[in-house]
Amino acid sequence: MLHPLAAEEQAPLLPVWPEVLIGSITFAIIFFVFYKKLLPSINAALEKRHDEIVGGMERAQQAQDEAQQTLEEYREQLKDARHEAARLRQEAQEQGAALIAEMRAEGQRQREEIVATGHAQIEADRKQASLALRQDVGKLATELAGRLVGESLEDHARQSRVIDRFLDELEEKAEAAR
Repeated sequence: MLHPLAAEEQAPLLPVWPEVLIGSITFAIIFFVFYKKLLPSINAALEKRHDEIVGGMERAQQAQDEAQQTLEEYREQLKDARHEAARLRQEAQEQGAALIAEMRAEGQRQREEIVATGHAQIEADRKQASLALRQDVGKLATELAGRLVGESLEDHARQSRVIDRFLDELEEKAEAAR
């Protein structure tokens, strides 16, 4: 007959109850230690990681909202700057047109002043030429009249009267010819 332990040794598929009991107690102790010591630190690490991810997403959303707000502010500033540039451009065009009109008016005034000065100079030259011509014609007329009359017309008063009369007759003939 076989010994009962020997029979157990021969059935390798059947569990050995003292080993199962010791293994179960050891497993329970290890599980309890992991549950009390390791699992809270794992849960804390997971919770921390979860908070970091959620916090990171919230910070990213805040950053995106701030970026969107800043973008809107820049767009508004750009719109204002474009309006200001258009206004300044319009003012510059208006000032340029006013300046051109002012310069044209000043040019017209200067032109008229030059023309008036030219007319005055021509009139003065004409009077001077007329006076010189009158004197030359008077001398010639006096000499001619003296030769024709046969007496000297050297008397200055008489000479002036004769010259004036002669020139007046010439002017009347010239005006009648026109």
